[in-house]
Amino acid sequence: MTHNSPDPYLEAYEVHEGAPELVPASSSRAWMDKFADRHPYRCLPLTMANSTGWEMLCPYQIDVSWNGGKEIKDLKVTSKEVKDPTHFARSHFSSGIVTFHTGYIFRTPPGWAVWCGGAPNWPKHGVSPLSGLIETDWLPFPFTMNWQMTKAGTVRFEKGEPFCFITLSEHRRIEAVEPKIKSLAATPKLKADYDSWNESRSDFLKRLNLGEKQARDEGWQRNYMKGENQQGTKVSADHQTKRRMKKPKDLRGNALFVKK
Repeated sequence: MTHNSPDPYLEAYEVHEGAPELVPASSSRAWMDKFADRHPYRCLPLTMANSTGWEMLCPYQIDVSWNGGKEIKDLKVTSKEVKDPTHFARSHFSSGIVTFHTGYIFRTPPGWAVWCGGAPNWPKHGVSPLSGLIETDWLPFPFTMNWQMTKAGTVRFEKGEPFCFITLSEHRRIEAVEPKIKSLAATPKLKADYDSWNESRSDFLKRLNLGEKQARDEGWQRNYMKGENQQGTKVSADHQTKRRMKKPKDLRGNALFVKK
């Protein structure tokens, strides 16, 4: 089957003045910073996931309070910075769910969609983000971002904190993918590569546990970070260690909204 997939793009149409700021996603996390030697940043898949998309930021601080009930009225949104924050976040679906208004109509090419959710690897105590896949190649209205409280109490979203993370998905083509489960033993080259890695890893951990100075100085094996196999040979020309998403270009013009 031949696929004529268009080049991806993302257009964000501001529905009302003062829509939340849309910025390239950050690879850093406060909980990762607190580790000794910032150890989590050694996990390249973690940092790449953190930064592969864009974040929508809270325009001001809000507190979400839930008494554990199932009714819409059982959840309240308040703010110390604005008198009425419910035009941005409010109880809409009941059952402890708070709904955030993104303020944009997004457009993508045919076959491409926006995947929205919480910022990856950004745990928040007492509340969990709900993910969504939106057909933005035709949708003529904004989608909302929803979080569900996991316990009664109050959760705070700080000003500038991402309340929504978006990235793109070529969702129509993914159904053509048929996963295949194969035997590693029947794939000699891959098995040899795996055995080499496994032996090297086991030896490194053994030396580290014995307190060997060289192993301690190494701290961790960097083959994946460098895009190398166990023999130190580069294995991919496309290997990346940083994601640099483009900053949105402002094409609204001065005449779109007239400030009072």
